[in-house]
Amino acid sequence: MHGRVQINPRGFGFLKPEPSDDPAQPERPTAFITPPDLNPFLDGDVVSATLVEGEPGRFTATHLGLVSRSRTELIGTVTFHGGRPHLRTDRDVANTDWPFRHGEGTELTEGAYVVATIVGHELSLARTVAVDVDQGLERCIVRHGLRATFPEEVVAEAAAKSREVLADLEAGAGADAGAGSGARAGESRWPARLGPRRDLRKLPTVTIDAASTRDIDDALAVIPAGADGALRVLVSIADVDAFVPEGSALDREAYARATSVYLAGRVVPMLPESISSQAASLIQGADRLALTAELRIDPEGVVTSVDLYESVIRSTARLTYDAVAELLATGHAAEVPAEVVPTLRWLRTAAARLSAVRASRGGVELHREEAYIALDEATRAPTSISARADTEAHRLIERLMVAANEAVAGWLVARGLPGVYRVHDEPEPERVAALAEYAHNFGIEAGFGPRLSLRGLAAFEAQVRGAAAAPAIRTVLGKALGPARYTSAPGLHFGLGAPLYLHFTSPIRRYADLAVHRVVKRYVQGERAMRAGDEAFAALGEHLNVQARRATKAEAERHRMLVARYFAGRVGEAIDGNVVAVKPFGLVVQMRGTGATGTIALDALKDGPYRPDAAMHALVGPGRRYAIGDPIRAVISATSEALGRVDLVPLAPLAPLEGAG
Repeated sequence: MHGRVQINPRGFGFLKPEPSDDPAQPERPTAFITPPDLNPFLDGDVVSATLVEGEPGRFTATHLGLVSRSRTELIGTVTFHGGRPHLRTDRDVANTDWPFRHGEGTELTEGAYVVATIVGHELSLARTVAVDVDQGLERCIVRHGLRATFPEEVVAEAAAKSREVLADLEAGAGADAGAGSGARAGESRWPARLGPRRDLRKLPTVTIDAASTRDIDDALAVIPAGADGALRVLVSIADVDAFVPEGSALDREAYARATSVYLAGRVVPMLPESISSQAASLIQGADRLALTAELRIDPEGVVTSVDLYESVIRSTARLTYDAVAELLATGHAAEVPAEVVPTLRWLRTAAARLSAVRASRGGVELHREEAYIALDEATRAPTSISARADTEAHRLIERLMVAANEAVAGWLVARGLPGVYRVHDEPEPERVAALAEYAHNFGIEAGFGPRLSLRGLAAFEAQVRGAAAAPAIRTVLGKALGPARYTSAPGLHFGLGAPLYLHFTSPIRRYADLAVHRVVKRYVQGERAMRAGDEAFAALGEHLNVQARRATKAEAERHRMLVARYFAGRVGEAIDGNVVAVKPFGLVVQMRGTGATGTIALDALKDGPYRPDAAMHALVGPGRRYAIGDPIRAVISATSEALGRVDLVPLAPLAPLEGAG
């Protein structure tokens, strides 16, 4: 059988079987791997193995052979065994020190922090990590196999393609500078390589992002409501496909990365900077290529039609969430130019209409309410942690981007075209029952019934809104609902209450969006050979899921490392929080006011011993039960940046916290 290696930091491991394509095939057991058999392998390796049953139901994996390895590098400190240099890496990546190839690394010193390339079961030195570099960040990048640098040929190709496209744009602007004045203007004649495009440059257009954002890939414009009350929102998205020829070295690299990865203090982009933050980015005052989704929204908030076309836009104003939120709240904002104020007012109208429809159909607004970590610009050290709160400006953008994504998904399905869809399944009955139990522990009575309906989900969120423990409740809710996934088969996105959904609005950052853009562009250019069910899109979806999970894990680990670094100077302080997860090792507690989490080990809980219940909903002891949702008061006892962990010890007595519901 084939399976994936999982390494335990205590030196042994497990073989988790790869899922079978045959639904009739019984689920294969997880098998134990002894330390000697584990030595040549790394966490995540796919191996072949023979299973040997010892005690009934307990298996050991033997005769392991490497099938594939996703890692290409290891990071760690140099140590010497018998005079030969070895690399000591994380014990949940490798259970033993790995040797450098004979003759290599002899110049290294004990304890040097280095990155090494994997060659079989030996290593070749790649680079030494300088002492003044954020070693935790480097560790996170290598540990998760992120492609931190671009090959030279990719950088060169990106720069050349950027120059070519921008030159064509400049030539078109010079030859046809006065053409077009709005959404219904005729197609301007650009150089043949850019194709016929609608000229939207005179239409007031805004981008709304965080102040630090450099890869700006979505812009908004609006045609005010006419006599029938309908208005038109133009969601213009950077035309990344124009810079990334399909099948090129640049495209292959973007495919391999699949997504940009946002690590606090550093972005690992999907595309080189010459494209991502320059030539394709929708910079204020610059002519840029776009793919526009023009949505007609009637007074009832229904998107009655969508028109997709290639365009050229010019951003009138580069706005920040804070500035737009101030304008929406007060009617004034110094950083918002007067010429785009009417645009923002009409966009608010459009978002409000869409909100009404979304509220009526149900679903949930799962805004991430995790810890936001502020970093010192000079030292990159964490200076504060706070629970991130979305503003009206965030919600406006979310409404309009979700509407565009839904509309494009429906547009593809209506034409029988292939695509990469974003699907989120309805939760199974046992998860619904568990969520109702968690809610009760938070002081909320859910009463879902055997199935969780979309409106039932919306009603539950309405109860959560404004509660002191709302961030913790939403964390638990997100885990109970489970993750969405990419697939070539269109289907329901349960969390959003959307019958059809995909990713269209961030092609600078996600390959899924770029793939959808290519299908749309081919169709609007006249190609009619594409058909739904193309197996290439099924394979693409699987690849995107793997890479998205890798990016999520890297971002979460970096986040935990900085949280631990921040709280290292606060050992001994008391915190209030709620239990958000039960693990075999103890409790995970989300700390109030920060969104950050800490852990309480089993042996830190008095009056034990405690054991997890069968469903991992609670820790049960002789006289006490700790369940998900329970309020808790604790003290920060220790931190470990390397492990990304904040250790907590509960305070006694454990009285319920005020405002727990």
